[in-house]
Amino acid sequence: MAAERIHIGPFLELAKQFPVFDVRSPGEYNHAHIPGAHSLPLFSDEERKEVGTAYKQQSREQAIKIGLDFFGPKMRKMVEAVETLAGQQLAAADSEPAAHKAKIILLYCWRGGMRSGAVSWLLDLYGFKVYTLVGGYKKFRNHVLDSFGQPYRFSILGGFTGSGKTELLPVLKEKGEKVIDLEGIAGHKGSAFGNIGLPPQPTQEMFENRLSCQLSACLSGSQDQNQAAPIWLEDESQRIGLVNLPNELWKNMRRSPVYFLDIPFDERLKHIVPEYGQLDPEKLISAIERISQKLGHLNAKTAILLLKEGKISESFEILLKYYDKFYFRSLHNREGADSLLHSVICKSVSTENADLLLREIHSSLQKPLA
Repeated sequence: MAAERIHIGPFLELAKQFPVFDVRSPGEYNHAHIPGAHSLPLFSDEERKEVGTAYKQQSREQAIKIGLDFFGPKMRKMVEAVETLAGQQLAAADSEPAAHKAKIILLYCWRGGMRSGAVSWLLDLYGFKVYTLVGGYKKFRNHVLDSFGQPYRFSILGGFTGSGKTELLPVLKEKGEKVIDLEGIAGHKGSAFGNIGLPPQPTQEMFENRLSCQLSACLSGSQDQNQAAPIWLEDESQRIGLVNLPNELWKNMRRSPVYFLDIPFDERLKHIVPEYGQLDPEKLISAIERISQKLGHLNAKTAILLLKEGKISESFEILLKYYDKFYFRSLHNREGADSLLHSVICKSVSTENADLLLREIHSSLQKPLA
């Protein structure tokens, strides 16, 4: 039994069932990796640098000798780590995993070269059935970037701030719709206040990796993307906090039908006060100061003063009016906006609005073309 090199398509299919290991350095892995992959570094960041320097300044053979010095003492721990993680993952996925399944693993390095070759040799020797990725992580990244130009069908969930759009996404998913939560992947709620109380955002590269994999999952089983059910996305600016939506995907979103939740201002204000009112006041003030020029210095000053006085609703009323104007411009600043926009009248912010959305999308599909 020997390690088998496979291309990106079969690799990602097998990754749905079996554990994946990234043998690059911790720094490379932490920057970005294939979603779901476990870190199994052949070298530390410092060791990788030393081997690379030897390769460039001395010779390939000297670099390999240095690498073997680092690799030798780690062999047993690497085998045991894979054994443990592979068993745990399969046990969680399958109540009665077949014994042979626990021996199937996938791994990759940067280009599918020496690092994955060395680790696959070791694990194959121990008895694992090992599949390595031809072209390594670099090939996966090419796959990710290519994926954003595909002709996905989107339904865009629109609405002013406080409309409960993000809360509706899991409800739509429960009803059998295909859904991707862009803000969830980005780790940001999309406004100046969007990262308060949340962990640091992923890198741009990791954001793209996760987004690409979720797009692929939504198309799983579909022979023709044009015939596949549309994917629901929340209407977003191209920039979500520190990350950006890929250009081709963004252009597709701007050409897609928008289902706009038309909810009264007071209802939306009532919805956001509990959510944002519990956040750290100092961080809220800092966020207001960052948008003070766009908000208007007087409005910003007044909103901060009201916040300090504990008048949260009055402060947020100023902010909500600003975001309404900002979003209104973005909503209508797209080619063919009149034909793309479908208004859904809602009395309040509620998960029941998902049914109104689905009725509207069904109705719009039945309308004859002009």
